[in-house]
Amino acid sequence: MSPVSLLICALGGEGGGVLTEWLVETARHAGYAAQASSIPGVAQRTGATTYYLEVFPVPITELAGRRPVFSLNPVPGALDAMISSELLETARQVANGMASPERTLVITSSARTFTTQERMQLADGRADAADLLKLVAQFSRAHQVFDMNALAKEAGTVVSAVMLGAIAGSGLFPFRREDYEAVVAAGGAGAQASLRGFASGFALVAQGRTKSDYLAQVLAPPAAAPAPPSQAATAFPAPVQELFALGYQRLVDYQDRAYADLYAQRLQQVLAAEREADPQGTHGFALTRETARWLALWMAFDDIVRVADLKSRASRLARVQGEVKAGEHDLLKVYDHFKPGVPEFAALLPQGWARRLTAWDRRRIARGRQPWAMPLKIASHGILGMAALRTLAALKWLRPHGSRFALEQRMIQQWLDGVVQGARRAWELGHEIALCGRLIKGYGSTNERGKDNLLHVLEHLAAGGVAGDAARAIRAAREAALADDAGKALDAALVQHGAPPRPVKAVPVRWVRKPRGLAADESPLKAR
Repeated sequence: MSPVSLLICALGGEGGGVLTEWLVETARHAGYAAQASSIPGVAQRTGATTYYLEVFPVPITELAGRRPVFSLNPVPGALDAMISSELLETARQVANGMASPERTLVITSSARTFTTQERMQLADGRADAADLLKLVAQFSRAHQVFDMNALAKEAGTVVSAVMLGAIAGSGLFPFRREDYEAVVAAGGAGAQASLRGFASGFALVAQGRTKSDYLAQVLAPPAAAPAPPSQAATAFPAPVQELFALGYQRLVDYQDRAYADLYAQRLQQVLAAEREADPQGTHGFALTRETARWLALWMAFDDIVRVADLKSRASRLARVQGEVKAGEHDLLKVYDHFKPGVPEFAALLPQGWARRLTAWDRRRIARGRQPWAMPLKIASHGILGMAALRTLAALKWLRPHGSRFALEQRMIQQWLDGVVQGARRAWELGHEIALCGRLIKGYGSTNERGKDNLLHVLEHLAAGGVAGDAARAIRAAREAALADDAGKALDAALVQHGAPPRPVKAVPVRWVRKPRGLAADESPLKAR
């Protein structure tokens, strides 16, 4: 008879070590021999560590003094079970050959903690959950998938307690539920919350909810969109309704209903152009859908008013309390750090004042000084700090009178004109120009670079001689811009399609005083 083997995959701070200790103690409490080892791993997100456990499924009292022989390391393809707190981490272990379709039960959380590589992508760099689930299904005897993090939050505990309940509910080891609960209850402070998490995981897995439930949710078509709060919605076909409703509601929250109505009017112009280019609707109104998506995001651009609004909402405080697991009687202090500079203040000023303020800062930079900024530390848990944030958030009425608002609207209209004119030449061209809206993302220099790239593509590629060639050129330029934030790939794509590279931006020379006591023939680098 062979030991029952289990591989535990957890991220840093999730209690993988505690889970392993619980399992070993449960085996001892139930009278079984067990052995566990840990295999530290290099950080993918907050650090990934695996734990390997083997339990001999015969009580010690029946071994007649014999001792089972355990392995210290998992053998690929020979695991009885694998449990993981993160979906991509599960797929990574499956790709390493750990799971076997003939033998291995896989229990995994559907939750994701995005990797650095996923976050670095300028476009949507997230791994597709459906593809990860297909991989798990292909290389497992059976698989159970649910959101362990959600259950842990509901119970007010860590995910390791839910994982323990899932293992118990699967019936993998010959332990009674009472054995598991006795070990957890002996943990002292926090034991009751851990028991709640254990019960949630046990009940869900014991009920036999498999991956098909979650996969159906991932692959299911979008639910019917709620009726948009505008009469203009009746002018849009069904495939556009959901994105339009989300965009409209976003802009009402961002500014007001009049601004959301402007969004509807702009989108109607694009829809009219698409209907001319594709009267039969063979493309499913994809051009209008993509424009609805990126137009709503661009019109709701981030500024200091928006940041203050989001940071002072009750939902944000509730999220922070949940993340730090603050109890009812715990004292929680939240400090928000800001460093607004001239661009942030100039954005809310009329264009004449904004130009003078910006010119003043540029003169300072040209003299070798740092850009002006005002570092702030606001105690948003206090009355004064929250009052300051809410006062700033209440200034959104000032936004339409500011210089940045006017600039953003001009750029938005230039992009929309390109979409409409491109669609009138050929549907594919208009669609490619609409997709260029995804170049506008982030804030600060990232946002400015995206807008510069978009305008350069519109000015030099959208008006190409043949619509098909122009569409291919725009697609290549957009993909290059999203693949390389340095812009070298974009410049190469522009030149390849007959357009000039982006102009080099002037950067002021910043002079640094030589430290006192440094010899005339020594450089600061040599001095170090």
